[in-house]
Amino acid sequence: MKILRTVILLALFSPFYSSAQKPRVPVLVNKLSNAPARPKLVVGIVVDQMRWDYLYRYANRYGNGGFKRLLNEGFTCENTHIPYIPTYTAPGHTSIYTGSVPAINGIAANDFLIQKTGKSMYCTEDSTVNSVGSESKAGKMSPANLLTTTITDELRLATNFRSKVIGIALKDRGGILPAGHTANAAYWFDDSNGSWITSTFYMKELPTWVNNFNNQKLPEKYINQDWNTLYPIETYTQSTADENLYEGKLSGETAPVFPHYLSKMFKGKNYGVIRNSPQGNQLTLDFAKEVLKNEGLGKGTDTDFLTVSFSSTDYVGHNYGLNAIETEDTYLRLDKNLEDLFNTLDAQVGKGQYTVFISADHGAAHNPRFLKDRNIPAGLWPTSSVLKSLNAALEAEFKQAKIVTSLSNYQVNFNNPLIESKNLNLETLIEFAIKFLKKQDGVMYVIDMEKASISSVPDVIKSKIINGYNTQRSGAIQIILTPGLFSGYAKTGTSHGSWNPYDTHIPLVFMGWGIKHGSSNRLTSMTDIAPTLAALLHIQEPNGNIGLVIEEVLAK
Repeated sequence: MKILRTVILLALFSPFYSSAQKPRVPVLVNKLSNAPARPKLVVGIVVDQMRWDYLYRYANRYGNGGFKRLLNEGFTCENTHIPYIPTYTAPGHTSIYTGSVPAINGIAANDFLIQKTGKSMYCTEDSTVNSVGSESKAGKMSPANLLTTTITDELRLATNFRSKVIGIALKDRGGILPAGHTANAAYWFDDSNGSWITSTFYMKELPTWVNNFNNQKLPEKYINQDWNTLYPIETYTQSTADENLYEGKLSGETAPVFPHYLSKMFKGKNYGVIRNSPQGNQLTLDFAKEVLKNEGLGKGTDTDFLTVSFSSTDYVGHNYGLNAIETEDTYLRLDKNLEDLFNTLDAQVGKGQYTVFISADHGAAHNPRFLKDRNIPAGLWPTSSVLKSLNAALEAEFKQAKIVTSLSNYQVNFNNPLIESKNLNLETLIEFAIKFLKKQDGVMYVIDMEKASISSVPDVIKSKIINGYNTQRSGAIQIILTPGLFSGYAKTGTSHGSWNPYDTHIPLVFMGWGIKHGSSNRLTSMTDIAPTLAALLHIQEPNGNIGLVIEEVLAK
């Protein structure tokens, strides 16, 4: 009996004894090489202008292979917000992949002013490079204005540049900024010739497979198919009536209603019309699949990274607003695009062998007229007329015209070269402008950015103001409007750019290799995406990172 008892005790306790004697090896380790195990491929997906609630608004009409697959198999961070303003496309894509904010990474807006010179700068413009694949200037782009590394850069550095990184989007900024400084390639769409192009920053000529893809003339094919609803129009019950006062018309249309005859707007040359329809997302998907196949992503010994931005959601949203049948149809079609992409990844890379995440660069506000008709406070802030009045007041007081160059990005951009040449006192000008702007309708706060940390502004707004302020590229004064207001005169469609949840609450779902299934309503940030990926890949986070690892996402 003693022998039997001893055997039983040894059997029960030997696993604990064994584990106590051996060093614990992380689960996610390559047992053959003892190196940290990694997925074969990471795919980052940004849906331009996708509000968080779009995950659920059309959920009863989504299939099982797109958004629902992400939620059913992946981990969703339900309370992810953008930690800065202004909330635009370029800063959004940049902050996702840098784990940083405009104050640090330098991408302060889509367009910003170099404060010292007053020169307007587009986020990815680069006069030192040339177009590849086009005779137009659309290719004179690079990541040169980005001041920090991206998670894609860090992957390249960690693998001695063996990992392949490729970025694609209809928008140049959506393809270039996520791919970082060291990408093998970034591609974007040229409206002038209907082709995917790049710049000499990446290569001297397009690969043969890209030329072959362009030669298929798919944009013309899709445009000539026009745009009608995917399902019978009466089934679009999450949307307003097809014809209403809140939606914009495409060029040449008499009303914003289906079907949209894109072919009539095309006339053999206007390839850009594809951006304003779901066909733009379809074209992006087609090209992404060609990238996977021809570049062999996920087939090498090191992890590769593909960044994809679906841009047409933004164009459709701006034109038609949040409640349009066009918007609903675009997301139903995007759901099918995602299913196609995931099926392609399953087949080419292997299910469970890749990691994917989906997020957005910003959200969007409801159309102000739509809200006002339902007794919800909203409106348009007349930026141009306020600028004119402000300059008139400044001229009357200081005897100098055009002291302020613009109010773009909800910021007061002073004409600093003029102020210096005329020996004007900038602090006095700022004080005068703040007093003037505080009296304007719709203005909630006006903040001197040099004194932002001590301003009487709620902390949640204050931190976003400070995070978005780049001293060389942002205006000296930040304007905060009341909720429901945004800059502009257009009475149709929508826009974005503010601190409010409708602009900052974005989806974030991870799925695949190394990812647990689950969800969290804990507050997370756009800037947490890059460090979470860094932890997953066992690499350094980007050099301007301020985000934190979302530990709940990662399998242990």
